[in-house]
Amino acid sequence: MAAHDDTTVSPARLRLIERELNALYQVSKVLSRSLNLRDTLQEVLEALHRQGGMERGMVALVEPDSGEMLLRGLYNNEQSVVDHVRYRAGEGVVGAILEGGSMVVVECIADEPRFLSRTGMYEPHLPFVGVPIRIGDGKPVGVLAAQPADNLDGLLDDRARFMEMVANLIAQSVRLSWEVERERRDLKDERDQLRRTVRGNYGFDNMVGHTSAMRRVFEQVRQVAKWNTTVLIRGESGTGKELIAHAIHYNSPRANGTFVKLNCAALPDNLLESELFGHEKGAFTGAAAQRKGRFEQANGGTIFLDEIGEISPTFQAKLLRVLQEGEFERVGSNQTIKVDVRVIAATNRDLESGVEEGKFREDLYYRLNVMPIFVPALRERAEDIPSLAQYLVQKISRNQGRELTITESAVRLLMRHDWPGNVRELENCLERAAIMSEDGAIDRDVISLTGLEEQLPLSRPAGSEVDLDAPDLDDRERVIAALEQAGWVQAKAARLLNMTPRQIAYRIQTLNIKVKQF
Repeated sequence: MAAHDDTTVSPARLRLIERELNALYQVSKVLSRSLNLRDTLQEVLEALHRQGGMERGMVALVEPDSGEMLLRGLYNNEQSVVDHVRYRAGEGVVGAILEGGSMVVVECIADEPRFLSRTGMYEPHLPFVGVPIRIGDGKPVGVLAAQPADNLDGLLDDRARFMEMVANLIAQSVRLSWEVERERRDLKDERDQLRRTVRGNYGFDNMVGHTSAMRRVFEQVRQVAKWNTTVLIRGESGTGKELIAHAIHYNSPRANGTFVKLNCAALPDNLLESELFGHEKGAFTGAAAQRKGRFEQANGGTIFLDEIGEISPTFQAKLLRVLQEGEFERVGSNQTIKVDVRVIAATNRDLESGVEEGKFREDLYYRLNVMPIFVPALRERAEDIPSLAQYLVQKISRNQGRELTITESAVRLLMRHDWPGNVRELENCLERAAIMSEDGAIDRDVISLTGLEEQLPLSRPAGSEVDLDAPDLDDRERVIAALEQAGWVQAKAARLLNMTPRQIAYRIQTLNIKVKQF
């Protein structure tokens, strides 16, 4: 007599296995297509319904903030959506699955006392299978539930195991979706923090200067920042024209848009056109892919065109069209692109002379010169040097990660310089001085080590006189101040300090003051 074969699989079970394999394949395809969790879960429940024989499906996921489960997907023959259905842990069958972390399988849902029927879609005479959605070994993060189409095949346990496999697949998609959302939120927070930092760096409070010329500039910047007017910033190299452009953008309604800058003098015409307007793939040798230009990148924001006076007459015509019409074509394309961009330009050139000589288009000049802002040279506002020096020393201090100070005598030395390189030269001088200062104190001698002393003019600027009786002056600063006022004649300096020549000579030696020779 042949032995009984316990491994025999019934035809019904074989059909179920084949059906469930097909359903798992469809579910995996759905889950790999998108990270839009709500739409994806709806498609998963539809696949369970159509291919897996598990109808009236639902997915509820825990909200991290409240700890409650919110219905995220529901499917019953046709796509159905029930919003704002929530379950607390332990509440109803679904809440019990979440709290206990175990599946619930019942042959007739109407016989389950914990059944709440909140969705109103379950057939009371059919079985019910609910399984936890668990990421790794942690607590459940949700529940997947559905009803088999019938209860006649005696394979309810097989269907429950199938639902567990689907829940595992869903769990991985939930984990990935949450991680992406967390990274997106972190990036948004970082972006917002950077925007706040940038706005702080370019706020009106950080614009240094109290002379009448600079107060006029600051007031112009405050007023023009409110509007979309084209601005032309004029002034010598190193006066801070780019900082003015930043201040206008980050204090304007376009502050959340992009600030794009380009030095027009750095590129020849052909590259400048591609850089500003972009190009199509194959437009020229080396154009391996389509590329957006600076104007497209700045759409909704501001573009800063530095050294605008350096562009050729040929390119001036192309730029004029963008300023007039707000449209252009990429290199190699005939498709017109419209943009909404605020233009801020800057130059150290005499554009009026360029117009007279025919080197700069008159119509472009008037298009750019809607709101001119003239930034004065540093030598024209020597009274701002003390506050500028303090501001720049603090900036260098942050960059070097150590405390830096600057003495009054060092500031007075800075005030006597002509500064042909303007604020940029001043910042470079102070950075060199900071590097040479071992203890972080930037005094007159350290400034002299940068080579600045040899460039001093003989004239003394207004505001350089010092009250020798000021209580905040230490002995060394007081002696240096007296020597400066006396033109480094020790006898005169001694009289200013009510000392004898021998006493001041002794002080100069003991205080290690480097005497300037004429």
